[in-house]
Amino acid sequence: MFKNYLKIAWRNLIKRKVFTAINILGLALGFGSSILIYLFLSYHLSFDNFHENTDRIYRMVTEEHRDYVEYDPSVPPAFAKTFLNDYDYAEKVAKIVEYDGLVVDAEKNGVVSKFKQDIVFAEEDFFKIFNYPLINGSNEISLSAPNTAVITESAANKMFGRTDIEGESFVLENDKTIEITGVLKDLPKTSFLQTEVFVSFDNITDFFEFAGSENWNGITTNLKCFALLHPNQDIAAIEEALTELPKMHRPKSKNKHVYKLQPLSTMHLDATYGGLDPTLLWVFGIIGLFLIIIASINFINISTAQAFYRSKEIGVRKVLGSIKKHLFWQFLSETFVIGLFALFLGVGLALLFIPAFNELFQIKLAASDLLNLKFIAFLSLVLITVSFLSGSYPGLLLSRIVPVLALKGKLDHNDTGGATTRRVLVVAQFAISITLIAATLIISRQIDYAINTDLGFDKDFVVMVDIPTDMEPVPLKALKERLGQIPGVENVSACLSSPGAASSNWGTSLKYNNRGEHEEFSIEIKAGDQNYLKTFDIPLVAGRNFFENDSLIEVLVNERLGQKLGLESPEEMIGKKLQVSGDINVNIVGVVQDFHDTDFTQEINPVFIGSKNSWFSELAIKINSNNTAQTLEQIGNEWESAFSEYIYEYRFLDERVAEQYETEQRYLSLSKVFSVLAIIIGCLGLYGLILFFVGQRTKEIGIRKVLGSNVGDILTLFTADFFKLIIVAGAFATPIAWYLMEQWLQGYAYRTEIHWWIFALAMISIMIITLITISYQTLKVALASPVKSLRTE
Repeated sequence: MFKNYLKIAWRNLIKRKVFTAINILGLALGFGSSILIYLFLSYHLSFDNFHENTDRIYRMVTEEHRDYVEYDPSVPPAFAKTFLNDYDYAEKVAKIVEYDGLVVDAEKNGVVSKFKQDIVFAEEDFFKIFNYPLINGSNEISLSAPNTAVITESAANKMFGRTDIEGESFVLENDKTIEITGVLKDLPKTSFLQTEVFVSFDNITDFFEFAGSENWNGITTNLKCFALLHPNQDIAAIEEALTELPKMHRPKSKNKHVYKLQPLSTMHLDATYGGLDPTLLWVFGIIGLFLIIIASINFINISTAQAFYRSKEIGVRKVLGSIKKHLFWQFLSETFVIGLFALFLGVGLALLFIPAFNELFQIKLAASDLLNLKFIAFLSLVLITVSFLSGSYPGLLLSRIVPVLALKGKLDHNDTGGATTRRVLVVAQFAISITLIAATLIISRQIDYAINTDLGFDKDFVVMVDIPTDMEPVPLKALKERLGQIPGVENVSACLSSPGAASSNWGTSLKYNNRGEHEEFSIEIKAGDQNYLKTFDIPLVAGRNFFENDSLIEVLVNERLGQKLGLESPEEMIGKKLQVSGDINVNIVGVVQDFHDTDFTQEINPVFIGSKNSWFSELAIKINSNNTAQTLEQIGNEWESAFSEYIYEYRFLDERVAEQYETEQRYLSLSKVFSVLAIIIGCLGLYGLILFFVGQRTKEIGIRKVLGSNVGDILTLFTADFFKLIIVAGAFATPIAWYLMEQWLQGYAYRTEIHWWIFALAMISIMIITLITISYQTLKVALASPVKSLRTE
């Protein structure tokens, strides 16, 4: 019986090739999108689930309670040793420090190559907590001695051209010779750590002394602390016990620490501590569901529209003995065949777009991810669900046709039903499309607002170049002078980072004008020389610029500091003393206008700007727009003559600012891609419907033309009903989209406004797209001779 169903279904589908193709293409786009989204969700939900003791591994994190709560994915450097030795909660505790872009020299095929490499300084017990085995399968990883390292297979091949390299060495930062004690298997793509070179933690003090200290007075986010707990630990009880540590080691600090344990299984999807926002996964999942719904709506609409034209077929079948159940399963079989073809096409589309999807979202999906039982089960479930939901309503509708009326040709579209359902479903399609378009417009406006709004400093044509942090003042000054003499260079400043570089923010304690206690809030340190203000075009509002000295004596602050202190004017801060970081005592000589020291998700912080050579890590070079390539080349020549042992790299500051909104850019790309897909799928359905409606009303059009109607009148006849449905859809979509986008914008301290015209524009866009979609068939019949139309049977 089932074989006969499929055979008849195939014949019916071949008979109506155009509508079959529309249904297959619409469902294929829905399936393909859903497959990509399934892979995306599976990828992010499988992070760090491959370790033997995943349920017992925790990262130690800190809540910093000042005038607001800040969440830091780290702890003070001294925490790890205390937690392991003074408490009986953990089997192993280990620290790592992540360091980006260190210079590595390695010999490959007899040639020494120099390149930048991300490094992790790791304690040996780190590899006893996590399962990152050597290529020989063992876990005997040795990092106990200074100047030792383990690297991955990929790193070994990149650095040496082979993997049998135990006992060989590379040079780190032109100074330290590091011996390789083992080669690791490549880390799984779903590991929170993707660095390929691990150096002994004993070497961290050569690069970052604070991270290797036993200090309780500060936190660096580069340092991470992990613990493998004993089985069956009560996490709440541990966290309660840890409340004693700040009282013991930080009794007078206004920055109240609360130490927490974060499960390894939640790290990747915990936005509080820098992980991926799980909302993104929900958004992906809902959009994937929407696309499947839109494709299914197309199928239902076209199938119910065909009911009138298949009425005689149904009548004959019923007269010959078919019962409702047989007819229902016959139409469900047709849906299944269409769904099966669409599924294969959808898999092909997904495979085609995996590389672009990976590049867009910076993930590592592969075709091999489709070769597992979970994916096959997912496809089967989607196929069966879509086939049943899409085919059951048309099947029930067609199976209820009265055979006598069908054979006599007495049926009309009201008898076959589905008209009201089609309107409701088309409204749902339009509402989804309007919501996606409105969301795209709002996200785009917010990103544009964040990037192009006045940030309080000049980011255009400013080139940022790294310099060694241990550079002496005299050669640094000489380099700045040489760079300043290059035609096209307007200003040069040595600094810790650019004004808005959130990744380099250094928040610290503050005591103002010899007050008895530290303030409740922290202050951000921005290090820069005397040219800092001029290079970034930051205006002074009171006082003067500082003079550079051998030691840090004079500093600038911003207006926000005065506001936080409750002062009435910036001038009140001039001449006052400031103590920061516990032991830095300086005089305030000037106040600068507020600038955005971080991205738009956060309020502007109190800022301190001072000149201290040991803090400088970058040069900010302001250039003009003439002969940019030549200017950059000359800057590179001067830089390389000063730092021949390092690698010259530069970035434009405006690019860095844009990178701060990388997540938002991905949201925007997501909205654009799926908005277009929703529109394409919806247009396929509209095109299929208009084919039926034009065929149904061909004689009517002929009569109207004979009676004097023009092409515009005919076009209006077909578009008016659709435009009414779009207006109804807009009425439903507007409050939903408004609410969702209002919630999203709550994450920004500085945000754009949601205007009514955004939703009007989304509706107008859908109207224009609808008009274009249905115009071809409508104009074709409207321009045809009325004689031909009236002869249509």
